Amino acid sequence: MSTSFSRRDFLRAGAVAGAGLTLAVTLPSCTPRGEEPPAGPPWSPNAWIRVGRDGRVTLVVDRSEMGQGVLTALPMLLAEELDVAWENVSIEQAPADKVYTNPDFGIQGTGGSSSVHAAWKPLREAGAKARQMLVNAAAASWGAPPAECSTEPGMVVHARTRRRLKYGELVERAAALPVPETVTLKESKDFRVIGTPMPRLDTPDKVRGTAQFGMDVAVPAMLVAVVARCPVFGGSAKSWDEAAAKAVPGVKHVVKVSSGVAVIADGYWQAKKGATALAVVWDEGPNAALSNESIRTQLAALGAKPGISARKDGNPALRGVKEVAAVYEAPYQAHACMEPMNATAHVEADRCTVWAPTQFQMGSVFGMPGALEQVAKLCGLDPAKVTINTTLLGGGFGRRFFNDFITDAVEASKAAQAPVKVIWSREDDIQHDYYRPASMTSFRAQLGGDGMPVSMISNTACTSIGASMGAPRTALDASSVEALQNLPYDIPNLSVAAANAVFSVPLGFWRSVGSSQNGFMIESFIDELAWAAGQDPVEYRRAMLGKKPRHLGVLELAAAKSGWGTPLPEGRARGVAVVESFNSYVAEVAEVSLNADRTIRVDRVIAAVDCGTVVNPDIVKAQIESAVVFGLTAALLSEITIDKGRVAQSNFHDFPLLRMREMPVIEVHLVPSTEGPTGIGEPGTPPIAAAVANAIYALTKQRIRRLPMRAVPV
Repeated sequence: MSTSFSRRDFLRAGAVAGAGLTLAVTLPSCTPRGEEPPAGPPWSPNAWIRVGRDGRVTLVVDRSEMGQGVLTALPMLLAEELDVAWENVSIEQAPADKVYTNPDFGIQGTGGSSSVHAAWKPLREAGAKARQMLVNAAAASWGAPPAECSTEPGMVVHARTRRRLKYGELVERAAALPVPETVTLKESKDFRVIGTPMPRLDTPDKVRGTAQFGMDVAVPAMLVAVVARCPVFGGSAKSWDEAAAKAVPGVKHVVKVSSGVAVIADGYWQAKKGATALAVVWDEGPNAALSNESIRTQLAALGAKPGISARKDGNPALRGVKEVAAVYEAPYQAHACMEPMNATAHVEADRCTVWAPTQFQMGSVFGMPGALEQVAKLCGLDPAKVTINTTLLGGGFGRRFFNDFITDAVEASKAAQAPVKVIWSREDDIQHDYYRPASMTSFRAQLGGDGMPVSMISNTACTSIGASMGAPRTALDASSVEALQNLPYDIPNLSVAAANAVFSVPLGFWRSVGSSQNGFMIESFIDELAWAAGQDPVEYRRAMLGKKPRHLGVLELAAAKSGWGTPLPEGRARGVAVVESFNSYVAEVAEVSLNADRTIRVDRVIAAVDCGTVVNPDIVKAQIESAVVFGLTAALLSEITIDKGRVAQSNFHDFPLLRMREMPVIEVHLVPSTEGPTGIGEPGTPPIAAAVANAIYALTKQRIRRLPMRAVPV
């Protein structure tokens, strides 16, 4: 029996929760304006809710906001069951505390498109218990049975006597009551908040420029550090010119840190000039010969033979009347968050305070500690003496799950004996990332007389993210074969296997992780089978999805909304792809054309999405649009290549992102559902590369099997 790990599986398996409290970071503009509240502390029935005596409600958000909308979606769950008016809601970022452990992972962290899914029950229960306590308090004051009382936004109502009490008037009495052990949650037909496009609570501050991202942190007496890093993976500094760096006006300290040599100065520009003046001589170590060519050669060799079995149905060696074979490749990818990595730390004799845009506050995954434990170890402190303030994140995509930038700041502050903000340059960010792994998959399918596959064999060669973090190398994870392992198509004889390649390139989670590569590969190959069988790509998929109603539902919706099968203008064609990831189902149809230089122009994308119950439709649509843009960048433009043990790319001139002039029209259609909510931040990315590649084939009969697909050959 094979062993396989999904991303969620190995996060959960490797996680242990820690402890510690921190100061919360409040978003000021999210607090309703008005007079000072009446005297007295707010009522806190649980870790997520505080009700003031003026009736204002502060909802604590225990996940990191990186643009995906958790500062709005999670408060909506609380507000729904608490029954509070949206205009009276304030939000606050949670501290690092084990009470905020993500139940999907067993750590306090944000990833895996898990925030709403993981919060769906516990946050609604938290709101419902607080509401029941307010009802009980009002009923006691009226001498009425609680069953006769109900709530309207912000108040308890006794309909028979027309009496009303605002929540703020019930705070003191409610605080003396026991917390109910069980509550009945609202039925969907009674929702007032969930399912409504509520305005995002973090938008006003972002529009005004007052929102606090990591780069915005400023504390008294703060210095700024820039770290010179070895360009070769695993290399180290042999020598450097400290005097030259200190000769730059404003430079205060030059210190050795784990990641290289830090120059600490009054400001960023002084630190940057000082780091340049260091003239570091590097010991490049054993990886200086690593190259893209050697990586591709090893992947090809591994992919040519079966690896660890992830799935085997029937007799995959069964022969048909026609064979179709192909090899697909995907390169390393960087995250390229718009806000480069940064963190601010203040190490003192008996405590340490950190301000950071992190996705991973506390816990441990296969020995990799969260921010709290990491800082405590670096400083030799009890975790209770460490404060992690989570700021807004200017993009995350999985990159900020790795807290190396926090280590930089803590080590620099410890050496300087002052608060220090570490700022990475764009070059640092591109060349010292935790990359999506390169991968290669070979397919071989046998078609029957009706053109349908009777058997299929796939072999993947890929470096395991889990193994790079400490998971057993005999296990498979999401970076290898998860999307292939969960292949939805009815192919009676199927083999899925993978081999774990070992390279020195640091790996990490990239938006949609392994599904981003595997979605491209499998959906492109299914398209190849359809064309080989002489059948319509949508009808071909429909014939194999009879046992997968949710896959079929998004396929049919996307096809209908795109006008599949209807004529298009000359020089334009459609392609389709369907991928399940993070328990959500997305089908995308891309309409493409070619520019004069035969580069690819994506004109229109139609996405059909089944993510269960939709909490905020505006956020869901925005995330699908964002995921499509992210996926198009990787599909059409960018890749990370390795030369002499180092990343060849350095900035947006050679790692380009999709520009506004290149944006397609995107239409998002949501499938109504009564199922619980599932992931939405990532599932829009996996289908887009295949949908585009399949459209290119329909237009040109040129099959592109390696990303990025910058231009179509003549």
